[in-house]
Amino acid sequence: MRRKCRIWWPKQLSSTQPSCCKFLFGWFVTCSSDSLDIVVAFASNRESSSNLQSCLQEILHSINGNMHVSLQDKSKFSLLGQYGACINYGQNGVEEDDLRKTCTHGVDGVCECYGQWSCGCLKFDGFLGQCRQVSTESNYWIELAYDSLRLQARGIHWVPKLHHLHWKKEIVSQCDVHVILYETPTYGAHHFSLRYWNSSEHGKASPKKPQWVDELQQKQPLNDMDTVVLAINSASAAQKYFERHDIFKQSSANIPIISMFCTFMWHILAMSLASLSTLFYIFIQFFHSFLNFESQSWVYSASAKAFSNTWINFRIRSCQILYWPIFLQDNDLRSQTSVECAEKVALHKHSLWSSLVVDILLGDLIGLALLFHAESVCSWVSNIASNLTNELLRSGSVWLMGVPAGFKLNIELAEVLGMISLNTIQIWSTLWIFVGSLFIYFIKGLAILAILFGVTIPAALVIDMIVIVTLHVSTLHWLISILYSQQLHALAALWRIFRGRKWNPLRQRLDSFDYTVKQHVVGSLLFTPLLLLLPTTSVFYIFFSIMNTAISLSCMFIEVIISVIHATPYIKIALRLIKPRRFPLGIWFEIIACHNNNSHSPWSAYIDRNSLPVDEAPRKEDIDRTVSSVLISILHSNYLSIGQMVLPHYRKAFSGVSRSYIATSVFGLLSGNKVASTLGATLPSTMPWLCIPYNEYWCLCRNSILACMVDCNYYRCHDSRLPSFGLT
Repeated sequence: MRRKCRIWWPKQLSSTQPSCCKFLFGWFVTCSSDSLDIVVAFASNRESSSNLQSCLQEILHSINGNMHVSLQDKSKFSLLGQYGACINYGQNGVEEDDLRKTCTHGVDGVCECYGQWSCGCLKFDGFLGQCRQVSTESNYWIELAYDSLRLQARGIHWVPKLHHLHWKKEIVSQCDVHVILYETPTYGAHHFSLRYWNSSEHGKASPKKPQWVDELQQKQPLNDMDTVVLAINSASAAQKYFERHDIFKQSSANIPIISMFCTFMWHILAMSLASLSTLFYIFIQFFHSFLNFESQSWVYSASAKAFSNTWINFRIRSCQILYWPIFLQDNDLRSQTSVECAEKVALHKHSLWSSLVVDILLGDLIGLALLFHAESVCSWVSNIASNLTNELLRSGSVWLMGVPAGFKLNIELAEVLGMISLNTIQIWSTLWIFVGSLFIYFIKGLAILAILFGVTIPAALVIDMIVIVTLHVSTLHWLISILYSQQLHALAALWRIFRGRKWNPLRQRLDSFDYTVKQHVVGSLLFTPLLLLLPTTSVFYIFFSIMNTAISLSCMFIEVIISVIHATPYIKIALRLIKPRRFPLGIWFEIIACHNNNSHSPWSAYIDRNSLPVDEAPRKEDIDRTVSSVLISILHSNYLSIGQMVLPHYRKAFSGVSRSYIATSVFGLLSGNKVASTLGATLPSTMPWLCIPYNEYWCLCRNSILACMVDCNYYRCHDSRLPSFGLT
C-alpha cells in the first residue's frame, strides 16, 4: 500500500525568502502503519541551534512536559528534520542555484554545512549530528527542499518539497504528500477546533446505533485529527518556550513613558474597584450575619417563603460579588499551552464579572428611570390595580351572579359563590388603601436596589410582590378549584356505578364490579344534582382560572427575563462581534495547487478559483485527473454565529422546563388540579459562603485585577500580533 504523508506547514515560513539549513521542530503523529502526520511548529536558524546544542535535549524534554496531557500521550515534541535550498532536490532553474550558493557560503561562514550523507541529508557536527542520527534510527526524520509557488495575493512565495523521509529505518522518497498551510494560532487572534465548544451539551447518545456505524468505528482511522489540531494549537506555546533559551531572539520593548502611565492607571483602577467591591462585601457579610441571628424566628421563616425568589437571586448575587476575584485569579498554566484551552479558560474566568457588570449596568439604567419617575410609576400602578379590582373582579363576580352569556345558572349557588368573592375582594381592597400610601417608598427602594445590586434582584422582588398583592385572586381560585375538582371526581365515580366498573387503586386500572340496587339508587340521587350544579361551578372556575393564569404568565415572563440575563454569555458575544475567528467551528481545506509526477513542470496543475472567472475555472473532473501525488492546500475554519453560540446557554438555562409543560398545564386547568405557577428555569448555582477579613478581601480584589495586566503584558511581549482587546 502506498504511504501517505501530511505536512502541516506554518504559512509564515512560506511568506519570506527561504534561508539555508533551518531545523524543523514539531510533532510526528501516527495513526496507521501507512499514514503519517508531520506537524511543523516552527523553524530554527542554524545560529540558534548551534548555541543550544549542549542543552537541546533538555529543552525538548521541558517543552514536551509543558504541553497538554492529551498531546503528551499521543505524540512528543521533537526535532523533525531540516529544510533548505541547498538540499540536492533537482534542477529547478536559476533560483535554486542561487539559493544553494547562498547556503554554501552562509553568513560569516557560520551556516556552512559539512557535506551530505548518502541519502541526501546534510551533515552537521556535534550534538545536532547526534540528534539526527538518533532520530533516523529510532523514529522519523524528514528532509525538505523549497520550490517556488508565487501567490502574491495570499502571501505564499515558497512551499516545501519532500526530498526524502526516514520512516522507521526506511528511506521513503516516493509517497503521496499533502502539504497543508496553516496560520499559526495565537491567543486572542484565532485557533482551530473540530467541534462545538459545548459539544457535551449538544450531543446525545443514540439509544440504538445501526450496524454500519459499529463496523465503521471498528475500522482503523486514516489520521488522528484531534491530536493534529491540538498540536497546531500548541505550536505558538512551543515556540515561546524555545525562544526563551534563544539568546539571538530580540524582544521588542515598549515605550517607557506609555508603559508607566498605563501601569499607573491600571493600579488606580485596581484600587478603586477593590474598594468598591469591599464596601459591597462588608454590607453582604453584615446582612448575612443578621439573617443567621434571626434564622430561628418565625418572621424569618415566613419572609423566606413569601420572598423565595428574592432570597434565591440575592444569594446568587452575593456569591458573584464574593467570588469574582477568585475566578479572575484562577490561572491554569498547563491550559495556556493550547490556544483553544487558553481561550476556554479565559472565557470562563471573565464570564462571572462580565455578567455581574452587565446586570448592574441594566439595573442602573432602570433604577435611575424609576427614581426620577417614581410618582408617575406609582400613580400608573395604582390605576391599573384599581381598574383590575373594580372593572374585572367586582364586575365579573356580579355578572356571574346573574345570567352570564345567556346561561341559566343555579341562583342559590351563584349567589353564595359571588358573595364570597365580593367580600374577599372588598377586604383586600380595604387593606390596599392603607398600604397604598407606602407604595411610593417601595418604588424608590426598588430603584435603589436596582442601582446597587443589578436588575435581577428587583425583578425577583417584583415577582414576589405580584404574588402577595394578588393573594386574594389565588385564594379564590384555589377554593373554587377544590370545589370544581371534587365535583368532577364525584361525577366520574358515580358514572362508573352506572357502567358497572370500579377503580382499582393498587393496579391502577378499572375492574368490573356488581353494585347493589341501593348503591344504584343512591348514585342516581347524587349524580343528578351534581351534574346540574356543574355549569355554575364551572363558570366561576373558568373566570378565576383566567385571572390566575394571567397573573402567573406575568410572573413567568419576568422569570424568563431573569434567566436570560443570567444565562447570556456577554463576553462571548462582545468578542464574537470584535473577533469572529476566536470562535471556530470545524475546519475545511482550500486546494490551491496539485503536483503530477509524470509532468515536466514543477507544478503541473495550479488551482486558484478566486483568480479565475467562473466559466474558466477547472471542473471537478479535470482536477481529479491532475491530482496524483502532491497536493497543496490551505487550512481554514468555519466560525460560530451568535445564535449558535448563545443557544446552548439558553438551552441549559431552560433545561428544567418540561417539554410537556403546556399539555400538563392545560390538563391541570381542565381537571381542576394545581398548576405550577413558575417555569422552573435553571439559575446559576450558589457556592459556599466566603468569609475572610476585609483587608484580605481588598488585597485579593486588587491582586486579581493586577494579575490581568501582568498576563496581558506577557502575551503582548511574546506575540506582537495580539490585539489590544485580547483577554487573558
